Formats: sequence, C-alpha cells, structure tokens
Amino acid sequence: MPLRSTARTNLVDLVIEQMEGLIAGGEWPVGTKIPAEPVLVEQLDVGRNTVREAVRALVHTGMLEPRQGDGTYVRASSGFGAAVQRRLRRAGDLETFEVRASLERDAARYAALRRTDEDLAALRTALAERDRAWRGGDLPAFIDADLDFHRTIAAAAHNSVLADLYDHLSDALRATLQSVVGAPVPDSVRNQYDAHEAIVDAIEAGDAEAAERAALAHLSEGMAALRDGAVAGPDRTEDDPQ
Repeated sequence: MPLRSTARTNLVDLVIEQMEGLIAGGEWPVGTKIPAEPVLVEQLDVGRNTVREAVRALVHTGMLEPRQGDGTYVRASSGFGAAVQRRLRRAGDLETFEVRASLERDAARYAALRRTDEDLAALRTALAERDRAWRGGDLPAFIDADLDFHRTIAAAAHNSVLADLYDHLSDALRATLQSVVGAPVPDSVRNQYDAHEAIVDAIEAGDAEAAERAALAHLSEGMAALRDGAVAGPDRTEDDPQ
C-alpha cells in the first residue's frame, strides 16, 4: 500500500504517524526492512530531511533500528512495545518468568470466562501444533508454537492491553524458553503437554479458578529450575542495556 502524500504543516509528525500506522497495521512487519530513503521521499512527496527526521524519531523510540550498510529495520510494532522490550533486556530470566506467570494466570482466568467457540478451536489447534513440533524434535518450532499457544490464550481473554503486553513480552520469553528447553532438566519441565492441555480443558469448562491454577502450575517447575540455577540464562550482547 503506497504512503499517502502529505502537504500540510508539521510534516515530520505526519510522516511519523503514517509510518507508525504501517508498522502497527502489519504492512511493515517487525523484522523487515523499510523502504530506502529515496523511495520514501517519492512516496511521501516530502523532502529528504523530513524523512530523515521522522526515521530518526522512530529510531529513538526503538521502533526502528538502523543497520550499518544494510538499511533500517522494524524492531517493535509500537513505541510502547519498544519500551517494554528495552526494559526486559535489563531483566533476568527469573524476573521475566515471574512476569510471564502473572500475565498467563490472568489471561487463563479471563479466557475461561470470555472465550468463544472460535477461541477454543484456535487453542486446540495451537496445542496440537505445539505437540507436533515437540514430537518432531524441532526445538525452534516448538518454542514458536509454545509462544503462539500462549498468545492464543491471551487473545481469548479479550483484553487488548493484556494481549499487547504478552505479545511484547515474547522476545524476552523466547530467550528464556531457549534456556529452559535446552537445559539438562526433565522433559516434564521442558514439554509439559499435560499441563498445557489442562489449561485448555479448564478454559473449555469455563472454570476460571482451575484455569488460573493450571496456568500457574505449568510455570512452577521452570521457575524452580531458574531459582536453583539448573537453567543458565542466555548470553547478552554487548549492546544490551545493563
């Protein structure tokens, strides 16, 4: 979709608003490179300096990331998400897991109270995909499927703020899950199919208390392993904030 031409005053703010809309709407997905500066200048019908200022502003918020010699990439889907990710990069695995537990407990409770038949079908599909990846020994796919399963629960809670928070937590969760799944701990900690199925069963039954208990229980072993030092946290890059 081409960018709208802007001819009013305060062009930088208008360009920023349009770029944010393209990112939030998925036309510039997280992880992809945005169009080059000459393309943006032509599409927006504004000057090069205006485009540069807008891009610089979004880099400052953390939504965009310049890569030397390669271009500028989308790093987060919103300024809020970028702020969450910056904070999580300074957090330890256990802190992240504890926040995850709080979000997933509430997500499961609200999903049990609010889920639709379509939500339930999506949960069953996500659970099956998670199990398929585990049985196939594809750990990266398993981690993706696990995150998608829990995002589906958050979506079934029908609280957009909670869903956004969980989505923005996902990058930090991915690193933590890689640590847990790759650690020398029992499969009961690494896979936990029965525990995840118990969450879906409780949501299907509309039992909010059981859903909350199941969501918290499946994380307890992982948190215990982190507290005991059985799971080593991921290495941080030099440019990660400390």
